[in-house]
Amino acid sequence: MQIVKYVFQPHGDERGMLVALEEFNDIPFRIKRVYYMYDTVSGVVRGHHAHKKLEQILICIHGTCKIRLDNGREKKIVPLEKPYEGLYISHAMWREMYDFSSDAVLLVLASEVYDEADYIRDYDEFLRMVQGEERA
Repeated sequence: MQIVKYVFQPHGDERGMLVALEEFNDIPFRIKRVYYMYDTVSGVVRGHHAHKKLEQILICIHGTCKIRLDNGREKKIVPLEKPYEGLYISHAMWREMYDFSSDAVLLVLASEVYDEADYIRDYDEFLRMVQGEERA
């Protein structure tokens, strides 16, 4: 499994830091949806799903968290600890977000608007889908 972690260019001076992101320059897709998670209760695991076509970039803009990725063959854990790093998650990738610090804010940039039909929330269904893609 290839993990793609982007390092965005921070700009700063005596006033503070700024990171600007542009679709197709810094982000490999058109951004159609932006959302963020915060005040995540200790011990909670978010996600537990994959997508049929949606792509995402996850950026922990404050605090820290971990992302467990699973492509149906292997699993990897990726820590997000810097506000200028983003984790690319392709479609057909099971994801779980966990171990949020108490001050964590996880920003998500998505390639599609919300569509419940794009979600795969059953792990066995996810495995059948990715095994079918491998055979195709």
